[in-house]
Amino acid sequence: MELTIAAAHLLLNGDGDVDTAHRLLSSAIEILPRPYDATDPTVVEALHTLLRLCFFGGRSQLWTPFDIALTHVEPTVPLLLALLRDTFRDPARTALSALDRLDAAIVDLAVETDQVHIIRVAMAAAYLDRLGGCREALRHVVQDGRSGGAVTAAIEALFLLANHAYLTGEWDEAWQLSHEGLELCRVNDYRLLTWPGLYIQAMIAASRGSESAHSLADQMERWAAPRRVGAVQAYVAHVRTMVALAAGDFPSALHHVCLVSPPGTLAPHVPFALRTVLDLTEAAARDGQIELAASHARCAQNAGLPGLSPRLAMITAGAAAMAQGEPVLFEQALATEGSARWPFDRARIQFAYGERLLRANALTEARLHLSSALDTFIRLRAEPWVARVRHTLSTDSDRAASLSPQQREIAELAASGLSNKEIAARLFLSPRTVSTHLYQIFPKLGVTSRAALRDALSVKLEDHPS
Repeated sequence: MELTIAAAHLLLNGDGDVDTAHRLLSSAIEILPRPYDATDPTVVEALHTLLRLCFFGGRSQLWTPFDIALTHVEPTVPLLLALLRDTFRDPARTALSALDRLDAAIVDLAVETDQVHIIRVAMAAAYLDRLGGCREALRHVVQDGRSGGAVTAAIEALFLLANHAYLTGEWDEAWQLSHEGLELCRVNDYRLLTWPGLYIQAMIAASRGSESAHSLADQMERWAAPRRVGAVQAYVAHVRTMVALAAGDFPSALHHVCLVSPPGTLAPHVPFALRTVLDLTEAAARDGQIELAASHARCAQNAGLPGLSPRLAMITAGAAAMAQGEPVLFEQALATEGSARWPFDRARIQFAYGERLLRANALTEARLHLSSALDTFIRLRAEPWVARVRHTLSTDSDRAASLSPQQREIAELAASGLSNKEIAARLFLSPRTVSTHLYQIFPKLGVTSRAALRDALSVKLEDHPS
């Protein structure tokens, strides 16, 4: 059995494919005497390896032998294996009942020394936005690897830390961590371990408008497609989705993201579908396919994603807001507890909200959200997104440019607090003429009160330098 496990790993790290490795290992497990002994470390390791093969394959049918095997484990399925089954295999459908067990396992990492155990708990946490609680334990694994310890554990820890750093907006740190892990993969020829790190770098490149995103996606696809490695193919689709979203190419974005999960459903046994809820809904909504966007947002809500993590709660509300355009839904998304911990996703929601408010002529509030989104994109160096927000603000600033010089002067004086009579005296006009001008100025600037004039006149591109 140990040779079979090793052979399965070698197949994927070499020229083999998921199906062959899966068939080899599942057949070896099937011929073992039943019941399977839950205390036998070789049997347990074989089941963990089969679970990972099923994940990398990304197809529901691969999980059937795994599920059957678990029914024959006695006296009971080991706790960590059961936890991964419930949180990593198909979290949209099975993770809710495992959250208490997962949270307890994360707390226990404070005293855990088994590196494989640490990595597996972090894997269970990855799609449920709980990697933050695993960071210290993962850092210890990395440090041990730097000091000559287990290289494979260090690589996986680096990529899990990079994953967390990417989601929490620490993109430079994510790049450095993934670069270190990729260098270890290169030196040790661990090709299968490479792809999560390459995915993180490709996502950062895509969001920052770097051409390297295309070459990284192509590199992943060339390896994954002939080997039928569905998880890596999902990475490729997500990277290409982000390239298209950043560029404002919404039909292309929708095409690519639907390769991860069809609209209106969360593909079974594709945990990555949780990562693309906002992307699919935004692409569909901006492409004018409102019902399709709404159906996917409803699917996320009905699947209970808001109960899995605060980030998923924000994403689900943000998706519904983008589909329906309702301000209350945008407000709900942005009011999610701790939403600032996921700045890129939050800024995307703010950007969409600001655009919605502009269309409703709620200019002061729109500018607040657009400016906040712009500040985040600038900090992240997400240049295509910066350009898109700048364009929106530039279009908005044209309102002020539409004023005549005299109207501009009247508006500025009114914004400074002067009354109509005081403005009239300063400009040698009648108060009635001033009142008429203000009556014309308000709709041009999209405001309804003198108090809003200052903001309407003050938002310029110069306030947000490159």
